[in-house]
Amino acid sequence: MIDVRTITSDDLQQRLNQGGNLELWNVQTDKWFNGEMIPGSRRMPLDKIEHDTVGIPKNAEIIAYCGGPQCPQSTQAAQKLGELGYTNVRTFKDGLEGWKAGGHATDKLQEPVPAA
Repeated sequence: MIDVRTITSDDLQQRLNQGGNLELWNVQTDKWFNGEMIPGSRRMPLDKIEHDTVGIPKNAEIIAYCGGPQCPQSTQAAQKLGELGYTNVRTFKDGLEGWKAGGHATDKLQEPVPAA
């Protein structure tokens, strides 16, 4: 089992303010994803990580988050990324709940409607 490092809300906000090459991922699966995301993040569902990380350098700074502290998906994503050889992965354990509780804004991702 891989040791999963975490990041706090304040540290995440500071890291986002610094900019640079940060990969901030909402890893909620389709079942739990409601379109809400931390600004500057992208959608990378836990069940698609293995396929969708092709081309992302193994030393990329990746921070995974999900719905909140009770959601295991960010830890599962970090463990999966570690198994795939990624070396600079952390989780934001407080997730969207903690982000909003800290007074931070969220974005709403508008998913395309599937063709009928």
